[in-house]
Amino acid sequence: MSSITTLGLKLPSDPRWVNIAEMNLKDILVDHAFCEQKAASSCISLIVRYPDKEKLVETLTPVVAEEWGHFQRVLKEMRKRGIKLSHKRKDEYVEKLQHCLQKTDDYNIRLMEQLLLCALIEARSAERFKLLSEHISDASLKKFYHELMISEAGHYRNFIELAEEYMPQEVVRKRWTKFLEQEAEIMKNLEVRKDRFH
Repeated sequence: MSSITTLGLKLPSDPRWVNIAEMNLKDILVDHAFCEQKAASSCISLIVRYPDKEKLVETLTPVVAEEWGHFQRVLKEMRKRGIKLSHKRKDEYVEKLQHCLQKTDDYNIRLMEQLLLCALIEARSAERFKLLSEHISDASLKKFYHELMISEAGHYRNFIELAEEYMPQEVVRKRWTKFLEQEAEIMKNLEVRKDRFH
């Protein structure tokens, strides 16, 4: 089964991306490191904002540790290649997704929006990890990205299941379908950058 079918994504990554990424591994690894930082901090932020949601706290606490572990593993791969962490870069993909969030005062709808945003980022990351694991020539990174693909796909499911824990399934699925359409439109119009993971 393809990653697109499995993850629900409506549009595959531009086929040029994986070739560009392989030619610019230094920039991709640096940007990937920041993506893992942000993933960990997003989970912490959700736990801080919604401490009354027991299932959320229980589910996301180990995800924080996993994402931070991924950050450490990316740093290890960077050190092996003599690459240093630089300053954080603007993530245009995530910024555009954030503009799609519904503006509402409803506590549970806001939570659903944040959970689905996280699910979408994890799904796209898993798809790109899969591409790297299948197409880059570096054997060490092939294995590394295969392992991360499995982990990120699991996180994607965590966020979807949490959204359905706190909102009716039909509401979540309708919103998720719309979000996927919005993400596909963003991907269609997003420049393929040599120094960005997304």
